[in-house]
Amino acid sequence: MIYFMDFISGISWWMWILIVLLIVAIRDIFIQKAHTISHNYPIVGHLRYMLEKIGPELRQYLVANNREELPFNRIERGWVYASAKHENNYEGFGTERDIYAHQHIFINNAMMPFKPKENHPNEIDKTFLPCAKVMGLHNKRKKPFRPASVINVSAMSFGSLSAKAVESLNKGVKMAGAYHNTGEGGLSPYHSYGGDVIFHFGTGYFGVRNEDGTFSLDKLVKLVEENPFIRAIEIKLSQGAKPGKGGVLPASKITKEIAAIRHVELGKDVLSPPNHSAFTTIPEMVDFIEKIAEATGLPVGIKAAIGKLEQWEELADLMIKTGKGPDFITVDGGEGGTGAAPPSFADHVSLPWVYGFSDLYKLFQRKELTDRIVFIGSGKLGFPAKAAMAFAMGADCINVAREAMMSIGCIQAQVCHTNRCPSGVATQSKWLQSGIDPTLKSARLAQYFKTFRKEFIEITHAAGYEHPCQFKMSDIEINVDDHNLSKELNKTYMYNKTHVPFTDMQDLKDCIYLGGNN
Repeated sequence: MIYFMDFISGISWWMWILIVLLIVAIRDIFIQKAHTISHNYPIVGHLRYMLEKIGPELRQYLVANNREELPFNRIERGWVYASAKHENNYEGFGTERDIYAHQHIFINNAMMPFKPKENHPNEIDKTFLPCAKVMGLHNKRKKPFRPASVINVSAMSFGSLSAKAVESLNKGVKMAGAYHNTGEGGLSPYHSYGGDVIFHFGTGYFGVRNEDGTFSLDKLVKLVEENPFIRAIEIKLSQGAKPGKGGVLPASKITKEIAAIRHVELGKDVLSPPNHSAFTTIPEMVDFIEKIAEATGLPVGIKAAIGKLEQWEELADLMIKTGKGPDFITVDGGEGGTGAAPPSFADHVSLPWVYGFSDLYKLFQRKELTDRIVFIGSGKLGFPAKAAMAFAMGADCINVAREAMMSIGCIQAQVCHTNRCPSGVATQSKWLQSGIDPTLKSARLAQYFKTFRKEFIEITHAAGYEHPCQFKMSDIEINVDDHNLSKELNKTYMYNKTHVPFTDMQDLKDCIYLGGNN
């Protein structure tokens, strides 16, 4: 033994390296059979897999230019980060964007911008920008709700996001006067820091389900009664990431806390089917909406990615016939979002937001129903120019998910589905999320929303309007093709937005339904 130890201690460090490499080479050639490259090129072949693994990071930080990356390029991410930190988010020496590129947006400014008068709400608060419509007012719900902010946090579940991330978002929306959509993972304690909440559920009915997985109205009513900060209910029919596809929450991801919030069992996989069990037809869905609205007193809406329009046409006809239906519709873009999905779904199923929304809005406009619905846009709209386009097309509010995540630290690592999010935003790892300070991050979310609203108001005033609901399709131009490079939205999508009733900002500020004041 002494001789062996002496022999070991006599081996120099560089010989140890050679020994380790020899062992790796023997394994590559004679033992492992899975990888042809490392078998044919022992040791050196491993470099290929190492470079492939860090390829996204290399492209993100070293290779791609400022306007090249997807889903959000470096300039877009930088604008969100700077806005959230209240830093200088300006550009110098002109735009880096190719303004002749396909789908580039132009906002037609007025010769004489809108000038707020003395004591105008935007002279007092340059970030004051509520929704011009009231959810549930047309259908005479007991508790109508006017969102106090036109930009809000989209549906992202606790479980998908970390506890500290959800806490940061909720504290942030309270500071910004916005609302926080729970996502379909149920209402958690981290949604309960004072921000207005829209309770969202899907086919799994998490948080409001019976033991057999069916919907429980009694549990929903109890939830609303115990949490008066819930201002509306949203029923998810589909989402942009994977419309028409169910999901599985693996047993390994279900903690005691998540099980209690979602009303599911520990140690068992939980299925979210592609279809609702509470309704199977359009008339049944409308009855379901009315039953929830009657029992809770809250506005009730639906969220969906848009594809075929036949059933939407049936819904519109039924709304005309019965005078009933959803108070708001959230249109999710097929661009996908925070939800993980197979590429076949994320890339090809459902329409991008501009196509899906324009198709749906035209349908409801043709039926003269647009005035009774609050339209919410969701799909990479968290930038003032894109929001101007969305409002010109008929949106009344926008929801942001990934932009909100970036404001609290997300770096677009694109590993949300692996539980290894390096910024601690989309993981349940206690270690990874320990770096999130909710006090700091909530202030950044609030500052991003305030900066967004301030710039959006300034763009609106530059176009000659007081509120973005006044934007018309002809106010926005978009590059379409080489023959006629730029077209107004009404000529591109072949409709004109319905006029939104609006008096002035002071009227919105004095509204009794503003931000859940009622």
